[in-house]
Amino acid sequence: MEKLNVIYEDNQIIVVEKIPNIPSQGDKTEDLDMLTIIKDYLKEKYQKPGNVYLALVHRLDRPVRRSNGFCKNIKIGW
Repeated sequence: MEKLNVIYEDNQIIVVEKIPNIPSQGDKTEDLDMLTIIKDYLKEKYQKPGNVYLALVHRLDRPVRRSNGFCKNIKIGW
């Protein structure tokens, strides 16, 4: 697994480089996905004891490597 490349992060959003061949969100394959990887990253970085809120702003196809934005705040999430 490649190291997570965080391009930008503040209190509201996090933008990361999507790792190729990993889905943006979970699917029927149950493969590890970017949403889960970033939740785990935030949980560890901020030592959060419970669930981490994270919303996918846009989905990229599995083989793609591009920047991908996620919303960290439920107040601005969908």
